[in-house]
Amino acid sequence: MKQSLLLFVVICLIISCKQNKEEASNATSLTVAEKIAKAHGFKQWKQVSKMEFTFNIDKDSSHFERAWTWYPKTQDVQLIIAKDTIRYNRNTVDSLSIQADKSFINDKFWLFIPFQLVWDTRTNISTPVVEDAPISKTSMHKITLTYPNDGGYTPGDAYDLYFQDDYIIKEWVFRKGNKEKPSLVSTFEKYKDFNGIKLALEHKKAEGSWNLNFTNVSVVLE
Repeated sequence: MKQSLLLFVVICLIISCKQNKEEASNATSLTVAEKIAKAHGFKQWKQVSKMEFTFNIDKDSSHFERAWTWYPKTQDVQLIIAKDTIRYNRNTVDSLSIQADKSFINDKFWLFIPFQLVWDTRTNISTPVVEDAPISKTSMHKITLTYPNDGGYTPGDAYDLYFQDDYIIKEWVFRKGNKEKPSLVSTFEKYKDFNGIKLALEHKKAEGSWNLNFTNVSVVLE
C-alpha cells in the first residue's frame, strides 16, 4: 500500500514538472505583442459574442460620445450618436457606412490596442527598449507599433507603447504619419476586468482636463 502511494506521488510530481516546463517553454516562445495581448485577456476573446461600449471625450465643460454595439463573430455594428442610429456590417462597408466605420475603428483602437497588436498583421513592432514613460517619468519597457504607408484609414501612423513587467499598457504616444513630434500623449488607467478581458477605461493627458473614457462597457461571452 505504501509503495503504491509513493509511486502515485512520484508520477504526479513528474507530470507536474513536465507541465511546468511546457508552460515555461510556451511563455518564452511568445512575441512581446502576444505577451501584451495575453496579459490583457486575449485568451477570452474567442468566446466574445457581443461588445457594447460608449466612447466619450470630456474636455473642460464639453462632452462628446458615441455608443457602439459590436458582434465580432458576424461583424455587425450599431452606432448611436446624438439622435441617429446607424447599422452596418464591416464585411460590406459602402459609401453610406464608411464614415461610421472610420469612427468605429478609431474608438475600438483605443479600447483594444493590446489586441490590435496581434490582430493587425501588416504592422511593424520594434524590439523592446527601456525608457522613462512620458507622463509618469517611470522607467518602463517601450515598443513602437508602426502601420504601413498604404491601406487602412490612417496609413503610416506610429504608436509608442509603455508597459511594465506585467505587460499591462500604462501610457502611449501617438505620432501621426510616424513623425518624430508626438500628436497625442496619454495614460492608460482605471483598468477593469470584463469576463477575463482587462480594459483601460480612462486616458488622460499630462495637463488640462481632457479625459477620453469608456462607459457602459459590456462583454458578453458565448
